[in-house]
Amino acid sequence: MDVALEILKYILPAAIVFVGVYFVMQNFLESELRKTELKYRSDNRESLTPMRLQAYERMVLYLERINLSNMVMRMYRQGMSARDLQNVMLETIRGEYEHNMAQQLYISSPTWKLVMQAREETKKIINSCMDQLHDDASGLELSQFIMELLSQTERTHTEVAIEALKRDLNRMF
Repeated sequence: MDVALEILKYILPAAIVFVGVYFVMQNFLESELRKTELKYRSDNRESLTPMRLQAYERMVLYLERINLSNMVMRMYRQGMSARDLQNVMLETIRGEYEHNMAQQLYISSPTWKLVMQAREETKKIINSCMDQLHDDASGLELSQFIMELLSQTERTHTEVAIEALKRDLNRMF
C-alpha cells in the first residue's frame, strides 16, 4: 500500500501536468492554425481582387459592346441587308459571350443572371425587329426600327446589368 501511495505521489502530479500541457498545446496549435488560415485567405483575397476587378471591367465592356445602340452604329454598313445585319449582330453577341463567359467565376450569381438576361433580351429584340420587317428589308430599315424601339425604352437590360455590376463593386470596396 505504501508503495502504491508513493507511486501515486509521483504519477498523479505528472499526469496533471501532462493534461495541462496537452490542453495548452492544443489551444496553441489551434490558434496557430487559425492564424495560418487567415493569412492564407488574406493572401488569396489579395491575388483574387485584381482578377475580380478585371472580370467586372470585362463584363461592363461586354455589355457596352452588346448594347443595341452601340452595336447598330458599329455593325451597320451601307448596302447591308437586314438579314445580314441581324446575323452579324447575333454572331457578335455570341462571340463576345464565348470570349467572356469564364468571368462568371468572379461575379456574383444574381448579377451574372442579369448579364445573361441582358444578352437574351438583346437577342430577342434583334429577332423581334427582324420578324416585323419584310424579307428584303435593308439593314438601314432594321437599324432605324431598333433605334426607334430603343427610344421608347426607359432603361435597357444592358443598362440594368451595368448598374448591378457597379453596385457589386461598391459593396466589395
